[in-house]
Amino acid sequence: MGVLFKEPVDTRRRAARGQSIRNLRCGEVMAKPRVLGHTASVSRVIHLMTEHEWDHLFLIDDDHLPVGRVHAVDLLKMINHKRVNRDTAWTEAVPALQCVAHPPLSVKEDTPLLKAAVLMLTQDLNQLAVVDSEGMLIGTISHATVARHLPRYIL
Repeated sequence: MGVLFKEPVDTRRRAARGQSIRNLRCGEVMAKPRVLGHTASVSRVIHLMTEHEWDHLFLIDDDHLPVGRVHAVDLLKMINHKRVNRDTAWTEAVPALQCVAHPPLSVKEDTPLLKAAVLMLTQDLNQLAVVDSEGMLIGTISHATVARHLPRYIL
């Protein structure tokens, strides 16, 4: 008579949690995006970032399509470049779109959270735009989002 091998309960539970995290989609856990119109000035961006203590915001066009992401570090680089002129009036005239170093990377709302996390790590980004099927910005995913949701599936 052979002995039947029964998989331990912990192994099955761990496998189920692993499958659950693979099924978790960005649209389920995304945060509200920090946005500003693409025609805004650098001055407006600086004001919003300092007032709300934001490190980034997304610039959107009239159709809510993301056209860029402005990060505080990019602003500091731009200000440092203009350090010869101590007058800050130039920030009113310069469009925020000039602070965009790279076009915004985005994921769809049905993209698995783990795939978004890997994209953030490989591209050295703190956050990604989440877009709907028409490309409209509807949310953001960040390292904090991943950190909030991943531990419940690991532990």
